Amino acid sequence: MGERYEYVPHRLLRRRVRDIASGVEGELMAVINENVSGGRAEHWVELAYVRGASGREFTTSVGSIEPAPGGEGG
Repeated sequence: MGERYEYVPHRLLRRRVRDIASGVEGELMAVINENVSGGRAEHWVELAYVRGASGREFTTSVGSIEPAPGGEGG
């Protein structure tokens, strides 16, 4: 197995986003294509790293983020 992750460019990086699944808003810090394989077959997922108001980062599926109201304009 080679690399375990790679950074992915995203149009909302460093912008305010909302996690659709939880409703939590924060700044999109990174999108990472991460190898979450547990066995022989490789399994990659794209995770969004979002920094919430508390300063702590959480991960969610990239498909679960959207611009927060007022977040697109920077």
